[in-house]
Amino acid sequence: MRFYKRPDSKFWWFEFVYHDVRFQQSTRQINRRNAEDFAAAFRLRLIEGELNVTRKKAAPAFSKAMSEFLTWSKEHHSDHPNTTLRYTSASKALLRVFGSAPLDSITPEDVARYKSQRVKQKSERTGRKLKPATINRELACLKAMFNHFIKLEIVIKNPVSRVKLLPENNEQMRVLSFDEEQKYLSAASQPLKDLAILMLETGMRPDEVSRITKGNIHLNEGYIFNPYGKTKAAKRRIPLTNRAADVLRERIKKAEGDYIFPHKDDPSRSMIKVNHAHDGARQRAGLDYFRLYDLRHTFATRAVQSGVDLVTLAALLGHSKIQMVMRYAHPMAEHQVGAIRKLESYTAARQLEEFAARNSATVN
Repeated sequence: MRFYKRPDSKFWWFEFVYHDVRFQQSTRQINRRNAEDFAAAFRLRLIEGELNVTRKKAAPAFSKAMSEFLTWSKEHHSDHPNTTLRYTSASKALLRVFGSAPLDSITPEDVARYKSQRVKQKSERTGRKLKPATINRELACLKAMFNHFIKLEIVIKNPVSRVKLLPENNEQMRVLSFDEEQKYLSAASQPLKDLAILMLETGMRPDEVSRITKGNIHLNEGYIFNPYGKTKAAKRRIPLTNRAADVLRERIKKAEGDYIFPHKDDPSRSMIKVNHAHDGARQRAGLDYFRLYDLRHTFATRAVQSGVDLVTLAALLGHSKIQMVMRYAHPMAEHQVGAIRKLESYTAARQLEEFAARNSATVN
């Protein structure tokens, strides 16, 4: 029999297995000796048949549990398919480590060990050291899966809840120069090229672009409507540049179904990902590493440098708070100097206006 204290409780808990059933509960005792007496009495009553105990459902192997969780996620998050895509991607590394282990045998120590091992590993796709965000998404998937089975009363505790996530540096991003943009687009194949242009011209997220339908394009009015997103701000009208409108016009002509970026095997579905095509185009162009998402950062930074205010930029990007826009906007030193010169000119002009007004009043 094992006794322990949970981080969120001052009481002693006990855990033991009897006839292949695991029993675990709080003794409601602060004193260890009193807790042991309570647990011993509970076990004796159990053996003598005084307790009407419902047998706990058998915990499946991790691989089976993950498969069931992903199936549930696909149904539960049908309006947000990328959620399941992220879980599916994150599950691959988890399955390699925990695949055959019974779900209820995984401990916080196992999860902490997994995190430590992943920090030392490299990405199979890029050969670079794994980013903290990647490992955190895997831990988030693991935590969500355990929470799902806790609700089903198949497991009692979530081992991930006691493991801290890695700190992420969300400020790191790449902004392409116009020369890099030209080289990248010249090396990009379709449909990546058109998707990239739309990101650079509108600031839309990759999944927002890939899910554009004909019905959401309003060329005569000059905007796209994006109906997707978890917040009201994400569901927005996005104005079109001439370059973006030209791309959309051509894709509408070629589209067989409603999606202008259709799945290669099924026009009734949207395209999924172009990560491999992106990596290939970047390498052929001879450019330093950057993510497809950095095209959105490039749009935002250029917008700020051209004089777009942060409130407007937040609306264009689909953010509900200006604070979320700050990490996208990094005006260069010359633009900061230019802003001060504008303020200086404005102040001087207003001073002259007020001086002239005072002189006019004095003369009259």
